[in-house]
Amino acid sequence: MSWITALPFPPRRAVALSALVTVATGPLHAQTAPATTAAVAAAFPASDAASAPAPLPVPAAVAATRADEQELPVTMRAEEISGRPDREMNLARDVEITRGPTGITADTACYYRVEDKVTAEGHINMWRFGDRYKGDALELNLETGKGWVLDPQYHLHMNNAQGQAARIDFLGEDQAVVVDGTYSTCDGPDPSWYLKSSTLRLDQGRDVGTAGKTVIYFKGVPILGTPALSFSLSGARRSGWLPPTIGLGSKGSAELMVPYYFNLAPNRDLTVFPRYMFDRGLQLGATGRYIGETGRGPYSGETHIEYMPNDRMARSEGLGHSDRWWIDTLHSQTLAPGWTFGWNAHGASDNQYPSDFSRTVAASAERQLLRELRTDYYGQYWSLIARVQSYQVLQDPGAAANPSLTVPRPYDRLPQINFHAGRYDVLGGFDWALDAEAVSFSHPDKGVVQGNRANLVGQVSYPIVRPGWFFTPKMILHATQYDLDSTASGADSKISRVLPTVSLDSGLVFEREASFFGRAATQTLEPRLFYVRTPYKDQSAIPNFDTGIAGFNYAQLFTENRFVGADKVSDANQLTAAIVSRFIESSGVERLRLAVGSRYYFSDPRVRLDTSEAPNVTRSDALLAASGRISETWSFDSGVQYDAQARSLYSMNYGVQYQPAPMKVVNVEYRYQRDTVGNATGFRNADISGQWPLTQRWYGVTRVSYSLRDRKLLESLVGLEYKADCWVFRMGVQRFVTASQTISTPAFFQLELNGLSRLGFGNPLETFNKSIPGYTRLNSNVGRP
Repeated sequence: MSWITALPFPPRRAVALSALVTVATGPLHAQTAPATTAAVAAAFPASDAASAPAPLPVPAAVAATRADEQELPVTMRAEEISGRPDREMNLARDVEITRGPTGITADTACYYRVEDKVTAEGHINMWRFGDRYKGDALELNLETGKGWVLDPQYHLHMNNAQGQAARIDFLGEDQAVVVDGTYSTCDGPDPSWYLKSSTLRLDQGRDVGTAGKTVIYFKGVPILGTPALSFSLSGARRSGWLPPTIGLGSKGSAELMVPYYFNLAPNRDLTVFPRYMFDRGLQLGATGRYIGETGRGPYSGETHIEYMPNDRMARSEGLGHSDRWWIDTLHSQTLAPGWTFGWNAHGASDNQYPSDFSRTVAASAERQLLRELRTDYYGQYWSLIARVQSYQVLQDPGAAANPSLTVPRPYDRLPQINFHAGRYDVLGGFDWALDAEAVSFSHPDKGVVQGNRANLVGQVSYPIVRPGWFFTPKMILHATQYDLDSTASGADSKISRVLPTVSLDSGLVFEREASFFGRAATQTLEPRLFYVRTPYKDQSAIPNFDTGIAGFNYAQLFTENRFVGADKVSDANQLTAAIVSRFIESSGVERLRLAVGSRYYFSDPRVRLDTSEAPNVTRSDALLAASGRISETWSFDSGVQYDAQARSLYSMNYGVQYQPAPMKVVNVEYRYQRDTVGNATGFRNADISGQWPLTQRWYGVTRVSYSLRDRKLLESLVGLEYKADCWVFRMGVQRFVTASQTISTPAFFQLELNGLSRLGFGNPLETFNKSIPGYTRLNSNVGRP
């Protein structure tokens, strides 16, 4: 069994180290120290490897590449030196031999000039390329980097790893074998965790580490044993087993998933995940990713597949078929400069698949599955898009009892072509744009209207912008033509519509010096008026293929059409009035923004999307918003939508975040929306989440989302984290309601050993990140997950 880990062994590189060194000018230099000279300091004391002397600057010639190191001189120092300088030098008492970033101290040593080799015995201290070793005996070829050290203690510079062994064999500059050794990133002689292996081979050139008969110890207790271990020395991706996931499915049954990761190439990988659900059976899944570049441009994509043959629970519930599957696939590719191509497709075997198999709230609510193939071609001032779209609609299992849960079936676009062109500041300051569309709408329900639509929208404006004010007149022309295949009895199959629109946008900007909580700031006052005039035209005969009412927000107040889509153009004789005030510090940081705005109708809009729209409207809802970071620790965001017609509140949201330091955050949010006419879609929810230290090393994470209207828990998360110096422990449980109103309760725990791996089940890091805004990972200094 192999296990993905991150067990780095530092690359060889020149590092300036502290030593009593005289740099020779010739190929060989020997210096005899006076008898009164103290012995050379050890490379690092036996009691604490971390207390080694700090690196000191050395001449630039020493900081050379490995290829240049062989040209550097060998410098030797000892109290006794004998032998022949051209063949063999014997050194005794306080011996020190250095060449560039490699150095050795010992009781006795011998340097062989022809072989360029050193042997040493007694109190060995060696440093090479930042790594340090202590041992009893040593042999090292300075030219090839081959050699060995007996009974070594070692310390690796890159990730502060250390350990001891019976022997370390250096097979070259890039390869080493640790025999009967230990490894840990914990400091001190008694590390909290370590691995013990019979052989540990570190190959820097291939970025591969392999070991045999390995046992991982935590607090002195063996927690994992494996006959084989493989890992990336730099923490890069490598094939192997990923931590298993154990939890509860959407209907409370236990399940186990054990993924295996294939690192197929630097730009391609595949994750296969067998998932056994004890009430259903075995599900097989795979996710493949790729990225690359051809001579014409880059490409990337991802495909995810799940398949469960013979679902036992589906058969017992009478679903109709027991083979169940899900697929997501997307691709993007540049075919030529300015020309791209791609697809985005999703599919499922049945309506209940998201409710039965999803592990998140968002996935369980996915009901309209898009299938799209498109190509884009663009130039400097224009773009052309051609695509085909269709949908698979998955009805909520509760729709039979509650028709309001029925998911509508969108029209397919077979095909759709969009063209856009535009320029700014032409002919003395004019802006212009042109949007054209041709689309064929199709629907599997032959009883609804189908057909083709051609739409052209041209606009021209002349912005006048001066210090302190702006004024922008704009003219828009909508021209639309329909060719319908199926219409109501007696209705026209060809319909045309031409409508002009005129808008005037204006605003002022005032500034003054002010203070914000005792700090100097600039306060702005920015009133804005936006007038729109569009004549009324009867559009009741035009079918609604893809048009809806635009979401009401501050940006939508300053748009000419209250509909999204080309089937309806709202008549308008209206004025939007808004005002914004901001507090901006001298550094440019916006500390506070206040905004209020509303739209006033001089005549009641007569074009309706459906009968649910209220008649006799004289003004829109009023929007009030306030947001900002009022201090380094406090920030907030709030908004209110007030129905001036009914003199009641339509919606509001308040959110506050307190984050005084990393790993300290509390979020509180309240959201409310009134039920719409004829459709009980309102809600009143409270959401609290946070990460906070409970003690010096224990941290708590939590989230609670509660429906105050329905008096039920929508989502909850409780977790604990413990941060030690070289490991982190995480555990928790999450509960959420799926679209079919069933409960999913995944649980997880994880032990993260710095520089080695994560052991456990589940993925608490992903859960904490998605559930808690402002969450900070405890181990932010380690490599890729």
